[in-house]
Amino acid sequence: MTVPGQVADRSHRCRLVSRPLPRPLCWLLAGRPGAAHSAPDMDERARQPPLSTVTANCKSPQPARQGNSIKLSVFSKVCYAVGGAPNQVAGSASAFFLQIYLLDVAQITPFEASLVLCVGKTWGGIMDPVVGFFINKSKWTRIGRFMPWIVGCTPFLVLSYFFLWFDPPFVAGRVVWYLAFYCFFQALSTVYHVPYTTLTMFLSTDQAERDSTTAYRMTVEVLGTLIGAAVQGQIVASAHTGHHCITNNETTNFTVNSTESPANGTLLPGSPDLLHARNVYMIAAGAIGCVYLLCTSILFIGVKERHDPVYSSGKIIPFFKGFKLSMRHGPYLNLIASFLLISAAVQLQQSNFVLFCTHAADLRDHFQNLVLTILISAVLSIPFWQWFLKRFGKKMAAFGISWMIPFAIMLVTIPSLAVAYAVAVTSGLSIAASLLLPWSMLPDVVDNFRLMNPQAKGLEAIFYSTFVFFTKLSAGIALGISTMSLEFAGYSSAACKQSHHVVVTLQILIGAVPALLIIAGLLILVFYPITEDIRKETEMALDVMRLRTRRSTLIVM
Repeated sequence: MTVPGQVADRSHRCRLVSRPLPRPLCWLLAGRPGAAHSAPDMDERARQPPLSTVTANCKSPQPARQGNSIKLSVFSKVCYAVGGAPNQVAGSASAFFLQIYLLDVAQITPFEASLVLCVGKTWGGIMDPVVGFFINKSKWTRIGRFMPWIVGCTPFLVLSYFFLWFDPPFVAGRVVWYLAFYCFFQALSTVYHVPYTTLTMFLSTDQAERDSTTAYRMTVEVLGTLIGAAVQGQIVASAHTGHHCITNNETTNFTVNSTESPANGTLLPGSPDLLHARNVYMIAAGAIGCVYLLCTSILFIGVKERHDPVYSSGKIIPFFKGFKLSMRHGPYLNLIASFLLISAAVQLQQSNFVLFCTHAADLRDHFQNLVLTILISAVLSIPFWQWFLKRFGKKMAAFGISWMIPFAIMLVTIPSLAVAYAVAVTSGLSIAASLLLPWSMLPDVVDNFRLMNPQAKGLEAIFYSTFVFFTKLSAGIALGISTMSLEFAGYSSAACKQSHHVVVTLQILIGAVPALLIIAGLLILVFYPITEDIRKETEMALDVMRLRTRRSTLIVM
């Protein structure tokens, strides 16, 4: 701290911030003699060298580190990563099993199921910018700016998820029950997810640390997806092995006890098998609710938010103005458009995979093991993709998503068990890439925006919430179209065996449609402008801006 009338030594002020600093950055921080008398005014700032000149003249290729860009401990990274697991556990369970639950256990029509899935996903997407708006207006508290949102919504999120799988004691209006609680669940998971993902920007200002933390997070989230599918699949597997179905002949309808394969069996209303199915689905929902409570507690205990000088200086821009600015940022639009299509493709495969194994292929006894194989492959491949994106760049790594295309087509044309397991392994590789890359690339886009718009403060939540909004919207539309396609094809939850049209529809939904969506998304990603060199230059330039901010703070002190 300097005393009025006392000129601070330049080298001493450099040592206050970081040691050692590249000479241009140290010179920028120290300023002119006598600058310590008062805060720098506009004339002094105008005399400072341009930011591009400073970064170009820096001797060290590594950006300067200061303040909150300290190395994060493994404990902090793991605790942060654990916080992302419950949403993935619940999302995996609903992605793989909610559609078949609504059709075969809740026994609502395909049209009603498509209404629940499409409206619920769309509502969750709409809630993303709404949540971003309120987060943008929220203040920092003793436990941070984002943590109160995460902790406060968790109990209500658990209740909404449980009642989503609860069998209401009435038949008329049952679709309203499932629609309401699916909308509640999607909205509350958004309240949890948006502040959680935005928190990445406030763990460290070091891009390498953020990338490492994102890799930890993706590993745990894919592991959570695995746990969700495993818990749900193993608990509810017995719900889809009933032997009671309705058989129609040309003259009369009657009920028989069928000894056919489980895939051809559908549970009758009021039967013991149906009651058992509903009970095991609620048990699975209760287990996943406990995961939410445990993981949120670990996140709260082990993670600390840190202020970013670039964020904390200046006035925060209003939400709608910030939204307009973000939607004019080219790299952000490119990223949204690309992963909007890719996410829809992955969602289609996840939602229809169990139905495909049950009704379109002779894999009904293996679907839970195939799902586990997909997710184990995804978990094990996260470290590979983290190494790959460091070695060859994030843009190049994104094209690993296309690996699932030829194998998915093989599964449709050759639905054998060996091919199914090969498809499961390659799909896991592609799903891991599709999960890791957008969340690793999004912080780079936000940093690029910060550099191009230094006057815009506090827009991180807008970027994250809008990104999730568009991906959820695309997934909701894809699910709605998917389930409506089954309706038009003649899917019946009371049929012993689905028609040929339903089988063909499932083949298209598993193979052709995801392939076209992935190809279109990757073609858009070709024009993604943030290369590795641009990313590193952006990081160095932002470090200079942080040094300027700290310099102003020290001078005022």
